[in-house]
Amino acid sequence: MNREELQAMAQAELDQQQKFRCRILVCMSTPCISSGATAVQEALVEALKAGQLEAEVETVATGCLGPCSRGPLITIKAEGKADVIYENVSSDMAKGLVDKHFKAVSVPALDKNILPSDIPFFTKQMQIVLADSGAIDPEKLEPYVARGGYTALAHALREMSPEEVCQEITKSGLRGRGGAGFPSGLKWDMVRKAAGEKKYVVANGDEGDPGAYMDRTLMESDPHRVLEGMAIAGYAVGAEQGYIYVRGEYPLAGKRLEKAIRQAERKGLLGNRILESPFNFRIDIRMGAGAFVCGEETALMQSVMGRRGQPMPRPPYPAHKGLWQSPTLLNNVETFGNIAAIITKGAAWYASFGTETTKGSKIFALAGKVNNTGLIEVPIGITLREIVYDIGGGIPGGKAFKAAQTGGPSGGCIPAQFMDVPIDYESLGKLGSIMGSGGLIVMDETSCIPDVAKFFMEFCTDESCGKCGPCRGGTVQMLRMLEKITDGTADKDTIPRLEELCLMVKEASLCGLGQTCPNPIYSTLRYFRDEYEAHIMDHHCPAGVCTFSKKL
Repeated sequence: MNREELQAMAQAELDQQQKFRCRILVCMSTPCISSGATAVQEALVEALKAGQLEAEVETVATGCLGPCSRGPLITIKAEGKADVIYENVSSDMAKGLVDKHFKAVSVPALDKNILPSDIPFFTKQMQIVLADSGAIDPEKLEPYVARGGYTALAHALREMSPEEVCQEITKSGLRGRGGAGFPSGLKWDMVRKAAGEKKYVVANGDEGDPGAYMDRTLMESDPHRVLEGMAIAGYAVGAEQGYIYVRGEYPLAGKRLEKAIRQAERKGLLGNRILESPFNFRIDIRMGAGAFVCGEETALMQSVMGRRGQPMPRPPYPAHKGLWQSPTLLNNVETFGNIAAIITKGAAWYASFGTETTKGSKIFALAGKVNNTGLIEVPIGITLREIVYDIGGGIPGGKAFKAAQTGGPSGGCIPAQFMDVPIDYESLGKLGSIMGSGGLIVMDETSCIPDVAKFFMEFCTDESCGKCGPCRGGTVQMLRMLEKITDGTADKDTIPRLEELCLMVKEASLCGLGQTCPNPIYSTLRYFRDEYEAHIMDHHCPAGVCTFSKKL
């Protein structure tokens, strides 16, 4: 396939879509499928068939729309009319929906399920990576191409040198979205300049933070966007082989990525002589076994090579010696999801969003004590207040906001007094938290802060690979101290001992899991020390969560 044939494919798909006067988009991401979206889609197809409307109305299975707690979700798209989104759709509603929208029959009972498209949940977002997520069928190549897919790859191969691609990513200000925020263009250029007969590109899709599902959604909803970003990266750094490391608990993501790879290979968008250029690039999938530590880059690479997924000392860094001792570019899948837009629209366009030090947008999994939970993509620099009260719709029951945990087990709590601080890497770092991969858990006045810290430490204790002593033993001891605090058996020396242990684990652990697992304790002690002291000195849980074994 060449560039002209790619354009012809796009036009053919657009012409096919124009044959229908209306389209019904059914969200078929994991949350909606678990809520019954498959049955809803089947019922809609049957209702259209019964009404002899198959030739006029198309039913499309799409990726994630965003407000995951409201699924199943469907969108009615008709030319010249505003989109109508329905939430909590059941298969029993299918006939009524068809009657209402295509037979002009009044069905008042459906009005309560309408989710206005102009609510802040949608209007406050800025979708770059998720721009096509709820609009295309993730299991087909043509809809992605019809919305401009693979034109960025074609442009890079025909009109840019590898060095120019790296420079464009550098000028965009894109930083790695996996957590550390390392400048992407700098990393790409390091791999490009590294000496080695073979080079590799790896996409990290092994997100394991509690409540986080940004990468899973992108891989499920728009797999070709990830593949295109990886192919551009391969061209830029001189690699001919790529791997996507998919978390073992994400079977649907793995299935859709595998299907997308085969589609792209058949059309000459992956494989040999891509788009009739000299560039060759293949992508294979590696399914993880569910170990949280494999999200760490050196452990991930060990797993890709078929070895036990345990961290390795650095240096050397993957950019110089990664897979099979060869230079390796390793980025999070969301990072790759930004690449096509940057190449197509330009670095200056991308850099126009965000803050001085952090550009573009960020995907967050909004969870916890908030009315509108789900997946959101917002401009860097937005405030926590806007996310919680505008996009999230506030706290259920009118309760007071207490804190938000960002960055998962490696992050920290942001208390209410900092709700108006812009969300970027530096601002969160000053508060003792991190951006992380994008988990954002909201807590209200009924949340017990020491109990939250204990939850994250339980997670880290379970997920420690055990390779190094500080993490293996330190996480267990930190957890025991937190358990004593929450059950009322701690003494006045517990907090100083806990802080000392946190410092030892942070300084002496081998990899990022151990080095950052004390963060939730550090940040909660920084802002909520009075709650810890109330548990220890007064045997009282201010939130009313903990039941003490020791009474006054």
